[in-house]
Amino acid sequence: MKLYHTEWCPECEVVRQKLAEQGIAYENEIVPDVPPFRKSVYETSGQYYVPVLVDGETVLTETEEIVKYLETYTTNGRESGTTSNPPLSSQEKRSN
Repeated sequence: MKLYHTEWCPECEVVRQKLAEQGIAYENEIVPDVPPFRKSVYETSGQYYVPVLVDGETVLTETEEIVKYLETYTTNGRESGTTSNPPLSSQEKRSN
């Protein structure tokens, strides 16, 4: 997971706080203050505004959307409510 942000941005702070609250590790990329110089943000999201959160193929660009996504995120990288192991067929046995 990677967060593109500036240090002074209030919206970015909301996302950083949520990441900390959820205990989610992420790569931190502080981008330039001037939007046209945020080449990495544009290449990732098609726009210059921050925050931008990237989790694999998922790219989120709106603070509310990011926070909702993080609320369903667990430390194993899966959404809440999903299992971490695939279901077993009746012939398989899982060794625990």
